[in-house]
Amino acid sequence: MRYISVFVAFVLMAAIVGELPAQETADVLNKRIGTAAGTELLIPVGARDLAMGGASIATTMGTDAIYWNPAGLGRIEAAAEGLFSTMSYIGGIQVNYGAVAVDFGGFGAVGVSIKSLDFGSIPLTTNDDPEGRFGRTFSPAFIVFGVSYARAFTDAITAGGTLKLISEKIERVTGSAVAIDIGVQYHNVAGFKGLHLGVALKNIGPQMSFDGTGLLRRATSSEGRRPEQFYKSVPASFELPSLVEIGLAWSQNIGEEMNYMISSSFVNNNLGLDSYRVGGEFGYTMGKAKFFARGGVDMSPTGADDEQIFGPTFGLGLFYSTVGVDITIDYAYRAVQYFDANSMFTLKLSF
Repeated sequence: MRYISVFVAFVLMAAIVGELPAQETADVLNKRIGTAAGTELLIPVGARDLAMGGASIATTMGTDAIYWNPAGLGRIEAAAEGLFSTMSYIGGIQVNYGAVAVDFGGFGAVGVSIKSLDFGSIPLTTNDDPEGRFGRTFSPAFIVFGVSYARAFTDAITAGGTLKLISEKIERVTGSAVAIDIGVQYHNVAGFKGLHLGVALKNIGPQMSFDGTGLLRRATSSEGRRPEQFYKSVPASFELPSLVEIGLAWSQNIGEEMNYMISSSFVNNNLGLDSYRVGGEFGYTMGKAKFFARGGVDMSPTGADDEQIFGPTFGLGLFYSTVGVDITIDYAYRAVQYFDANSMFTLKLSF
């Protein structure tokens, strides 16, 4: 019976993914790639879900879920949680993320999160100093601040959302935008124990606009006898990288000490390549401790001129329960072409 259940779960996964529309063109599968603003919204956080290839939107929960699927925040298993995650990204960029969440019982769970990118000090070059010999530097500041709310409507269904404020600053030019994420999780679909469904709409909002004194240019009017003065260049606004994601997961226990989960998802990216994600997790319980091994892959169909630089993911996790606080430490590794591999560490405390 167990093998029949697993087979049915995979048939359902394949059916849902197969019905979703694919992107079309000749050499490039989405000709709008590179036209999005706020692409830091797509940088993952949380080592557990990254290690599973990002395929776990149907089962992610607690503070981990705020980025992946805010509905999972409604499944928080503690009165309060705090999470910190850091990742060495590409080109020497460090991505830091923190989140806290509180469960208010029947009202639901509320969370606050912040993601920041550390670019380090970059040499400042100008028309007067093209070689950067004056030794001046600058450091861009990219920050995403979010407020999340989620609630369990039944034992099986939870829904949630996140309001995000996006801020980018490079020298004297700033970009700003507002976006929302909305998600739903349905566990034990139609009473089928172990089969879970997740849907998320992310980065939905108006275009990002730019402003600042760095857009001013000194010029002389071509009409009349006006003296030299500053004129402001009017910047274009750009869409956010909105996407729709749907996923299925199958989880089962093997006796009292072991459990496994297999997840899959399809991501329809408005301004990027669509992707198919598959991941899994194996857990082993030993007293107050739980050990996890994870793996996954994010696959994107590509045209002749497309490229996917991110490869398979792997990870380990440790959960330990103590008096008054539960400690979770997760690690994820993601292979990257042309750059050093991504390494992410996450620490979560549950009270």
